[in-house]
Amino acid sequence: MTRSRDKLPQTSTRSEVDSFIDAIKTTAVGPVADQNGRLLFAMDATASRETVWDRACHIQGQMFNETVSIGGLSVQLAHYGGFMEFAATPWTSNARDLLHYMTAIRCHAGQTQIGQVLKHALSESRRARIHALVFVGDAMEEDPDALYKMAGELGILGVPMFLFQDGNDPVAEGAFRRLAGLSHGAYCRFDSSSAEQLRDLMCAVAIFAVGGRVALEDFSRRRGGTVRRLTHTFTPKP
Repeated sequence: MTRSRDKLPQTSTRSEVDSFIDAIKTTAVGPVADQNGRLLFAMDATASRETVWDRACHIQGQMFNETVSIGGLSVQLAHYGGFMEFAATPWTSNARDLLHYMTAIRCHAGQTQIGQVLKHALSESRRARIHALVFVGDAMEEDPDALYKMAGELGILGVPMFLFQDGNDPVAEGAFRRLAGLSHGAYCRFDSSSAEQLRDLMCAVAIFAVGGRVALEDFSRRRGGTVRRLTHTFTPKP
């Protein structure tokens, strides 16, 4: 299946961002006191994302730096692209290692492998708890029912999926929203006009994986701007 690179940008609406933050705040995840947060970060590296790859890497690098600065987060970076190409790093808390790996990835033509991402997440979560799965992609070219089944399993295991859609493919949007719902996570769209917003929302997910609601509230106070305005409304009372 061929995907067009002539995607019309469509910025996330205020209600979409509100819903995303609300979902983070109501998701019952977070490490216990003596454990690091574990976040699996997966990326679509197929050819249709090549034109935005450098920007995406820059945003994701900012997220890694932000979360590593507070400590307590282990990240595994996974990606797919090309013909049946899928790879994942070891778990690490070193932002430099993650950035080095990410910048070495090159986009190649091929179909999506979201199912491989979910299988990997299920396998890893059975070894040790994963507190959140972040996925960034622009398309879905697989059997949706198979994906939904695995997303439901992740939800049962307490692994919420936070899906960021690059572009506005309606098939991908429908699937991503469903995957988020089944795993008790959240969905949000982004494009070049919402890069700062995306960075902050990604940071919010990662920081929540580290320290739960308390850490997220502190982040929203420090970040200010959009994150503070949006998270303030949904901050649960003690």
